[in-house]
Amino acid sequence: MNSNAAPILAVPTNIITGFLGVGKTSAILHLLKSKPANERWAVLVNEFGEIGVDGSLFEGTHSKQQGVFIREVPGGCMCCAAGLPMQIALSQLLSEARPDRLLIEPTGLGHPKEVLEVLTSEYYQEVLALQKTLTLVDARTLSDERYTNHATFNQQIAMADLIVGNKVDLYREGDTAKLANYVRAHAAPQTEIVLTQNGDIPFSLLSGPSANHLLNPHGHHHHHHHKQDKPLASELPLPESGFLKAENQDEGYSSIGWRFSASKVFDYQKLSAFLLTIPAVRMKAVFITNTGVFGYNLTLDALDEMELDDAMESRIEIISDQQHDNLEPNLLDCVLT
Repeated sequence: MNSNAAPILAVPTNIITGFLGVGKTSAILHLLKSKPANERWAVLVNEFGEIGVDGSLFEGTHSKQQGVFIREVPGGCMCCAAGLPMQIALSQLLSEARPDRLLIEPTGLGHPKEVLEVLTSEYYQEVLALQKTLTLVDARTLSDERYTNHATFNQQIAMADLIVGNKVDLYREGDTAKLANYVRAHAAPQTEIVLTQNGDIPFSLLSGPSANHLLNPHGHHHHHHHKQDKPLASELPLPESGFLKAENQDEGYSSIGWRFSASKVFDYQKLSAFLLTIPAVRMKAVFITNTGVFGYNLTLDALDEMELDDAMESRIEIISDQQHDNLEPNLLDCVLT
């Protein structure tokens, strides 16, 4: 960055959090459509897996020429190792974009409290103006102890300024009331609730100061995490085979993912059929196929597909609470020979 450039001050900043598969990526894609044409927005996205797919999904639909700047922090909770990966990525992003607004998407298995503490540290107090923290929740998961007994799920609700009850079109009778009761029991009294579907959040909901729930300068989290001096799979050069695999485990979930060079073109029909067979809590992918470049988003509800403008390579990341040993042969079978 030019040393003579004006300092970056008080960038409106929103954390958009929520558990796996709740629709955070779809919500950010919708919000980017609302970006005023004369503004520059930055998105810092954190992924549990080491491959990193969200950046490709965002960049496949929005470009720097459109005023959208993306930076990824893959490989688990970005606040680990004293927040260093996050601070490096954030500083680079702010320097490049000099944004009018910053959106931060922590991984659904990350620790939003510690992310919040990094953003409100003395270093960023003048640089960032923390606005509302949005937590997306699928009310149907409140019947599942894998969610309600998970500390991160409850922390996401406790820190929210606004709870977004997403996927409301799929709710059953009583789900909305269950959400209201759960938020009343686990969130601050002033926390509001809005209902939406497909992550379609009105841009107006981003404005307003954050109440900074749960901030505790002496708080620390403890969990296993790979060392930060180990190169992530998202950064490694591809081997001669043209693809590589990476795995990660934490918080009771495992991720497995692959990167493929652009020379590996996938059969669209075979690939579509294969993706529908993946038993996963969450799957994201970008594939270069014989009919175009496509992004994929699989949750427990559906497989969504979007056409992308371009991609540097194909990537897929699968998050599950069970092991999958036979995925690679079936995935390689989708590559055109």
